[in-house]
Amino acid sequence: MDRMSDRPLRVAVLAGGQSPERDVSLASGRRVAAALAAVGHEVTVVDTARADLGQLGRTDYDGCFIALHGGAGEDGRIQRWLARRRMPFTGSGPRASALAMSKSAAKRRFHRCGVPTPEYVVLDPSEPPEVMLARAATLGFPLVVKPDAQGSSLGVGIAASPDELPARVRESSRYGGVVLAERRVFGRELTVSVLDRRPLPPLEIVCREPVFDYQSKYSSELIEYQFDTGLGPMKTKELQATAAAAAAALGTSGLVRVDLMVDSRLRVWVLEVNTVPGMTEHSLAPMAARQAGIAMPELCDWILRDGLAVNGKWYVASGPGG
Repeated sequence: MDRMSDRPLRVAVLAGGQSPERDVSLASGRRVAAALAAVGHEVTVVDTARADLGQLGRTDYDGCFIALHGGAGEDGRIQRWLARRRMPFTGSGPRASALAMSKSAAKRRFHRCGVPTPEYVVLDPSEPPEVMLARAATLGFPLVVKPDAQGSSLGVGIAASPDELPARVRESSRYGGVVLAERRVFGRELTVSVLDRRPLPPLEIVCREPVFDYQSKYSSELIEYQFDTGLGPMKTKELQATAAAAAAALGTSGLVRVDLMVDSRLRVWVLEVNTVPGMTEHSLAPMAARQAGIAMPELCDWILRDGLAVNGKWYVASGPGG
């Protein structure tokens, strides 16, 4: 780990917000705040749904640690707001955040950069069902149907046949905007967290639920996580390289989590990149960091100082305590 310093910082941990992932974000924020305090930082948790964010520009904070999941906290809006007010923040900038949050935009970038990702179509719920079915039929069934801009597996479902597609699209569209229908990859689901461009150990998600959705992710007892994937060193390196390439394609910064599949022919596919991964007790990125020998306080300290270095060079030199 680098970009470390002994100087304590004054930090606003942004959490909560108004997205469907509010509760998870609050849990992430509390854990991040405790980790930062453990290494000596002065921490304030700010619930962006209830606080006057305008005060951030008039308060002596060294920077903001973004622990917001979904919505404005992850799609580039809060990042753009902070950048305009010259407030350093953690993680990716506005453009990379917006690219990663939109699954279709991210996939277009993956295709241009040669990052393998399953074929997909974008469906507009306002279209006639026969139009959506015709477009989806070009991929074949089954399909994974998901909101284009949502996290935590919210609204994700499987359309096993054309008859099931309209209902799945309606369910996904509850979270707003267009819907992505993606060719379902059968195989093993893994995730690789990436610190800047350094990939951490791959973590396999062993799910005995029909689909790894929001409920199974946070409350099911039928989910196991394991680092001993048995894929061997060459495939492990390929997974890590592919994850790093996906992060690079979107131009991300800080800590990100890349979700992947390995199919029956051992081909690697990128599903999506999460630019503000969960930081709760059950979250996967901190698990991977711990597996790599990075404790939670050290991880959060690195994320914080990396954010100040990348997103606030002017502020590190001349801001509070500089």
